[in-house]
Amino acid sequence: MEYRNAICYSGYREGQNPREGIYPTYNEIKEDLIILSKNWQALRLYDCSHHARLVLDVIRTEKLDFKVMLGADVAAEMNNPGCPWGAQFSEEMLEENRRHNHQEIQQLIALANAFPDIVDYVSVGNEASVEWTDHLISVEKLVEHVKTVKSNISQPVTFCENYVPWTYKLDELVAELDFISLHTYPVWEYKTLDDALEYTKQNYYAVADKYPNKPVIITEAGWATASNGRGIEEWNASEELQAAYYEQLLEWTRKEQILTFVFEAFDEPWKGDAHPQEPEKHWGLFKVDRTPKLVMQALYG
Repeated sequence: MEYRNAICYSGYREGQNPREGIYPTYNEIKEDLIILSKNWQALRLYDCSHHARLVLDVIRTEKLDFKVMLGADVAAEMNNPGCPWGAQFSEEMLEENRRHNHQEIQQLIALANAFPDIVDYVSVGNEASVEWTDHLISVEKLVEHVKTVKSNISQPVTFCENYVPWTYKLDELVAELDFISLHTYPVWEYKTLDDALEYTKQNYYAVADKYPNKPVIITEAGWATASNGRGIEEWNASEELQAAYYEQLLEWTRKEQILTFVFEAFDEPWKGDAHPQEPEKHWGLFKVDRTPKLVMQALYG
């Protein structure tokens, strides 16, 4: 996979929320992408919604130099008692989710074919097989999605997942994929900065060494800048720690030419619970008002 500066992008600002269908405008996305174009050449998108189509429209219309990983936002097709925040659904809801997933996969195909000059690769889902997911899908169904997509587009196809499932349960899926995409978050696993990069390397090579004939990239790696203690100790989340991990991560991945989508561009206040320090809201390299955090201040001033 060609190395580029790459970042995960969702453009939701204060009061906007994909679950409620409240999306950023064309001009808001244009503002974001002009900011990002100064330092990045590749973007990862998480769904095929109105937001994703607007991003692709902005890139094409404004002639911005981005390549995109387009993703499908797939919902639970199975109950998951292992999910700590609840993933028990009625059969009616699961059936509705299956219909949604079919439509999302069809939209993934449609957008990849409508924007072949921009969409460089696609993913059939995100964290849908890990033991704690609230949108569990069987490996067999993921394989089916991959086969459907590959038979209808020309771009390479992947699936984005936490590093752990790749090590023990996804062999059947790997056989169908063009490349593997893994997530690594030392801070979610109670690592300090002193251990973080070494832990990231262990996560990566646990997968890359298992599949030596398949390209492996990183589609999420980052550090939260605030926490209320939910999953991440408050002292272990800060702009200083984010900046230090980012510098270490990029130094290693550039040297090894590992395509790595940093998580993420901008803070997303719609995520998580209502607590303002909820860590899910605070992974951006920029704040929700688009001002740079410490990690970006040398570049953006």
